[in-house]
Amino acid sequence: MKAILLTGAVFCLFAVVFGAFAAHGLKQFITPNSVETFQIGVRYQFYHGLAILFCGLWYKIEPISNLKITTLLFSIGILLFSGSLYLLSFKSIILLPLGLVGPATPIGGAFFIAGWASIIFTVLKTKLVN
Repeated sequence: MKAILLTGAVFCLFAVVFGAFAAHGLKQFITPNSVETFQIGVRYQFYHGLAILFCGLWYKIEPISNLKITTLLFSIGILLFSGSLYLLSFKSIILLPLGLVGPATPIGGAFFIAGWASIIFTVLKTKLVN
């Protein structure tokens, strides 16, 4: 449970740091379009970091092993989806071959979808106290 909460908190912390960087320092290095792409990555990282925190709190109340899988799905989604958007935002100044980065974005999105489906599955299979 502690690892889940820590994971969510770290992702949220970096979402705030990256968001501040995008708002205050990034505009001088990349185009406005690329800043928007970067901010989309930040938003989705924040949403899913909060979702991981939710999973950690739920796990504390009821230790359902599926919540660990959900956390993993969201974490992979953040790394692939948000991470690829961060890299793609810098494509004009990074000298890395970014051909493999583009496909990572929808794959990361698929992990987000799988994470939310996992939560739905967990809600449906769990006896929740009214």
